[in-house]
Amino acid sequence: MSLELTPDELLSTTRAVRRRLDLTRPVPRRLIEECVDLATQAPTGRNRQRWHFLVVTGGAQRRAVADLFRRAVAAGGGKPQNKRDLRRMYAHPDSMERIADGFQHLYDNIHRVPAFVIPAVEGRTDRASVLDQSMTWGSILPAVWSFMLAARARGLGTVWTTAQGPLERELATVLGVPYDEVMLAAFIPLAFTVGTDFRPARRVPREEVLHWDRW
Repeated sequence: MSLELTPDELLSTTRAVRRRLDLTRPVPRRLIEECVDLATQAPTGRNRQRWHFLVVTGGAQRRAVADLFRRAVAAGGGKPQNKRDLRRMYAHPDSMERIADGFQHLYDNIHRVPAFVIPAVEGRTDRASVLDQSMTWGSILPAVWSFMLAARARGLGTVWTTAQGPLERELATVLGVPYDEVMLAAFIPLAFTVGTDFRPARRVPREEVLHWDRW
């Protein structure tokens, strides 16, 4: 399945999909491999190509990873939002309510999602300098976004989550990943979408984010 989307439509309608994941249809391996092939065409720092994509579809392994997702969410973590974050988050009525509702649906049904994609990158950024962090994350984030765009073009939905964070070491053990050498960058549920009619999100005005010549 391939959607007929212009480049602008693809970029503006690739949404975080939580509630509209089709939990009844397996995702063919061929489609995931196509998405990974496109992902690895993304830019990579110094051409080091340190990216990896772990895909979980097997029943027992998927249940174990789903359980880790739920326990990681319960563990929480992350810095609290500041006033500016909160203003932007709630700039449009009902936006956060819909996100919370979608996340609850995902949490309740995570064990039913047909595939999980865990992007990883060689090298850890724990206590690293900003330079080292930017080079490492800059070598995995473009590839993951390319994966998500490729998935959207094929009628698949994704959502970037950081649920792996609190229990990253445990998830690495379950997946056989050498934790001291490889960082798990995200936890991405993957499924066909219920319908393909996604719209651009409401964002804060361009004037708030565009800076010309100086801040």
